[in-house]
Amino acid sequence: MAAPQFRFAPTLIVAALVLAGCSSETTPLKKGEKAIDVASVVRQKMPASVKNRDAWAQNIARTFESQKLAPTEENVCSVLAVAQQESNYQADPAVPGLNKIAWQEIERRAAKLHIPALLVHTALKMTSPDGKSYSDRLDAVRTEKQLSAIFDDLIDTVPLGQQLFGSFNPVHTGGPMQVSIAFAEAHTQGYPWKREGTVRQEVFTLRGGLWFGTYHLLNYPASYSAPLYRFADFNAGWYASRNAAFQNAVSKASGVKLALDGDLIRYDSREAGKTELAIRKLASQLDMSNGEIRSQLEKGDAFSFEKTDLYTGVYKLAEKKSGKALPKEMLPGIQLESPKITRNLTTAWFAKRVDDRRAKCMAQN
Repeated sequence: MAAPQFRFAPTLIVAALVLAGCSSETTPLKKGEKAIDVASVVRQKMPASVKNRDAWAQNIARTFESQKLAPTEENVCSVLAVAQQESNYQADPAVPGLNKIAWQEIERRAAKLHIPALLVHTALKMTSPDGKSYSDRLDAVRTEKQLSAIFDDLIDTVPLGQQLFGSFNPVHTGGPMQVSIAFAEAHTQGYPWKREGTVRQEVFTLRGGLWFGTYHLLNYPASYSAPLYRFADFNAGWYASRNAAFQNAVSKASGVKLALDGDLIRYDSREAGKTELAIRKLASQLDMSNGEIRSQLEKGDAFSFEKTDLYTGVYKLAEKKSGKALPKEMLPGIQLESPKITRNLTTAWFAKRVDDRRAKCMAQN
């Protein structure tokens, strides 16, 4: 299975934090699809070794119902494939070496603030709310849920914790589908269960992790021809696969070589990024000002981007220059970076791996 996407830095998913309410009607079935009983199919498809299969079945069925998702075998297998890849069907999977990762992050932040490591280690010997010292809890931590709780306590009760982290908890993903906590906090509308704590805490539960993870995977409109591209988006952010293909078209039309990573603008600055600068070279042919280009690029995290003059105009120029139709979907070329990842992995690798699992699920009787 893949190393879960545990990150101490902002993720690419930030570009996809667009509020999108659930529709009032279930997503219509595609031609040739038939509706299935979600809970029954989940029980049938999940390995017998998973002890809480009934809970998975009930939670996924409730998720599909509350999000008005098409109850199809492909959609169910897509959710299960991501969960298998990310956690091997565990609500709160153990992460090898997580205690070392946590200590390294604390020491990195202390060094950045010029706080002596000895002072930090001494401060963390104080007793935490659960009766154990912070040091002991950090040494024994195995899961992101445990680590997130440690940082919450540390930030709330230790003055040095406030100095190191403020209100920022560095655990960014969690649950059986390793969904972004920031994404979950921005997409709570329609959540069908009464929360007993924060959205962050809910992500680490089976029901919450499945609900928010499924939302990120399936609950947005896309023109993709295959689930493969949704899997890439799950890893890199909504519409990353469509945007990577658009960048390819920009490159063909402008002659500027671009990284096909799905990032159309710089979200951390009003300064133009490489893709925007390449499009500006086409401004006269597109009959658009720099301001109009920027304004339409800002729709790159929404389905409506495909209807903009910029999108259609760039493809028209690129296909005329290339002499052939160009793809409207493409796996982003993104290297995965995380303290938990020790191999050379990419978004394309992740998407293909998950798609293989989906296919095996679909073939299973």
